[in-house]
Amino acid sequence: MRDQTGFGRAGLGTRCRVASFLFMLCWVWAPRLQGQTVQPSQPADPLHQLNSSIEAIVKRVAPSVVQVIVTGFGAVEEGNDSEASLVVGRQRSIASGVIIDPDGYIITNAHVVRGAQHIEVVLPSPSPDGSPLHSIVSSRGQTVEARTLGLSRQTDLAVLKVDAKGLHALPMGNYNLLRQGELVFALGSPEGLQDSVTMGVVSAIARQPDPDNPMVYIQTDAPINPGNSGGPLVNVDGELVGINTFILSQSGGNEGLGFAIPSGILAAAYPQLRKYGHVHRGEIGVSVQTITSSMAAGLGLARDHGVIVSDVVPGGPAETAGLRIQDIIISMDDEQVDNLPIFSLRTYMLRAGKPTKVTILRGAEKLDLQIPVTERLHSADRLVDLVSAGKNLVGKLGILGIQIDTTIAPMLPDLREASGVIVAAKTAGTSAADNPLSVGDVIHALNGTPVISLDYLRTSLDNITFNNPVVLQIEREGKMMYLALRMN
Repeated sequence: MRDQTGFGRAGLGTRCRVASFLFMLCWVWAPRLQGQTVQPSQPADPLHQLNSSIEAIVKRVAPSVVQVIVTGFGAVEEGNDSEASLVVGRQRSIASGVIIDPDGYIITNAHVVRGAQHIEVVLPSPSPDGSPLHSIVSSRGQTVEARTLGLSRQTDLAVLKVDAKGLHALPMGNYNLLRQGELVFALGSPEGLQDSVTMGVVSAIARQPDPDNPMVYIQTDAPINPGNSGGPLVNVDGELVGINTFILSQSGGNEGLGFAIPSGILAAAYPQLRKYGHVHRGEIGVSVQTITSSMAAGLGLARDHGVIVSDVVPGGPAETAGLRIQDIIISMDDEQVDNLPIFSLRTYMLRAGKPTKVTILRGAEKLDLQIPVTERLHSADRLVDLVSAGKNLVGKLGILGIQIDTTIAPMLPDLREASGVIVAAKTAGTSAADNPLSVGDVIHALNGTPVISLDYLRTSLDNITFNNPVVLQIEREGKMMYLALRMN
């Protein structure tokens, strides 16, 4: 068999020359190989550079991502295949959030905390040594109580507050600079798995999944799953560009269709949620439609695409500024508006008191209009002028309340029960445990007894001694729920 290789026929001299060559080769390369073992060179190829960059982004962003643990009551189905009964039971869910201010302000989704009886936030614990093992087996972190400062169902955003200082806040990115195809990272607790990160691209910068809902989202293929809700979507600079909100899925898991609330909407909503507890949307008094080819032909429009003004509110800001029906909107604040989702996004980002520059096409003429932005008041805002500290203070709850009567009830048409006391404002200086009420909550009962008036609520609270239980039945966002309090 060896003869078939050709080596069996080689002479002794040939073998010696081969052996000498191999020895010299080893003698020359041995020091170099030994030197490489002692001082390995740093890889500089693009893949390793990308890997190092991603590690750096995650390390910078992770300290701003929290886990949100919510407990409350909900429907639980019990029974076998042939018979099922509906039972209300205590439920616990886990989602995500992001620190937006070092003084303990956290952003998450409204659907995460809506109807919550108790909210806890798990703050990330710092890595002790940055070792690879820490990323595999991380510590639990510090768990603290949180309260809801503000909530908006329309934008699906909520602001939580925890009693902590010096937290690592995530900087907000400029949504106007976000581009399709850009790399993004989703962080959070999918399926309760804390400190998870996934990577993908921006599939679309302004997607409107529901044509009947003006809300616009960032679409991404970065894997998002249940539990990611409320967590951050960040760009390659480690800046917050979106809040992960929902997925479109046939299986219940990630299928590459994830949606996040744009940071532009967050930037407009956050200060108002923090200050008022709800969002005061800016408006200019205009309705628009998408231009179709048939519409363009029938109306003789200069273009067959874009957004056309279909209505202008009489006496509103747009009419006052000179906007007319059949004007074509080209841009708002120098940002191109070529479809309805983009227009919806721009109107969500309007801020009351700050005019918006609207560029239009009227026939063949291009015009710039400065349109004042007015504030769309929340239903609870109309009650503020009706309260005074001396008349409406409920000191034990830290609120200013208004008794619902035949005058107040028509101002709150969505109430399930037109009775009780509505929270018109909150007083400062109370903790999450002492004051879990939100502006707009309606107190219907105290320890199972209906609240018939503001005086009755105050008197009943005064008669409850220290450390005795206080359970309020309230109506919040159209849902009835119980709140258990501690009286100090």
